[in-house]
Amino acid sequence: MADPKELEATRMARKEFTKRPLDISRCDIRVMHGVVYVRGQIGLMRGGEGSVDEYLEQIKKILRAKPEIRDVVVDASVRG
Repeated sequence: MADPKELEATRMARKEFTKRPLDISRCDIRVMHGVVYVRGQIGLMRGGEGSVDEYLEQIKKILRAKPEIRDVVVDASVRG
């Protein structure tokens, strides 16, 4: 059974990704023991501007500032 706090933290982490023009349809985002794990492939949405790496750095900084998040591990390939 999944921990409700981890489920809520996962929702919050996914929400940070959806605020930006990132395609995370081939990406798995999970929070386990206070660590956000991002696996799979991340790319820009069609017509999106900017750099995926810059967006990832912004997201990592925001998530690490949250009290329920200890760290962010991005093990995803960048498309585009």
